[in-house]
Amino acid sequence: MTKPQGKLILGEYRRAIDDRYRLTIPTEMLESWAEPQASCMLVKQQPGCLSLWRSEDWEANLETGMRVVETKWQAGRLSDRMDDVQTLGRLLSTRHRPVQLAARGRLLIPEGFREFLGVEAGAELFVVGAAVCIEIWEQNAWLDCLSSEIPRFGAILDDLSR
Repeated sequence: MTKPQGKLILGEYRRAIDDRYRLTIPTEMLESWAEPQASCMLVKQQPGCLSLWRSEDWEANLETGMRVVETKWQAGRLSDRMDDVQTLGRLLSTRHRPVQLAARGRLLIPEGFREFLGVEAGAELFVVGAAVCIEIWEQNAWLDCLSSEIPRFGAILDDLSR
């Protein structure tokens, strides 16, 4: 895992996706996180949610994990787990994609990613700071996630701040 850069990314913002499937990432989130027009990695996080990472952070984390898997594969330690290896490869092939932030923090959500997000042009989304990345949520998916996770807030804060 790479060393985090800058401050934690926090905040919750409502944003509409335009008719060209562009979304403006709030300036407040980008100020300490990415340079204007930065190269980023867009990731399918879970149905109804995409995450936006600094390219170097995503690639370093992925490379670390993949190096371990590849070493195990070459040593024959995963030969009895072919289904899992294929699933991992399939998901790696479709899970993330490099993207470029345009002027004023605009992000074009590529085809395949907008279907995963489950939104049409003109839809309202939530852009949420997830400490180490920026998440883009379909409204109902965000409200469901928030409802299930908010009761755990105190326990998570206590655990991480010990």
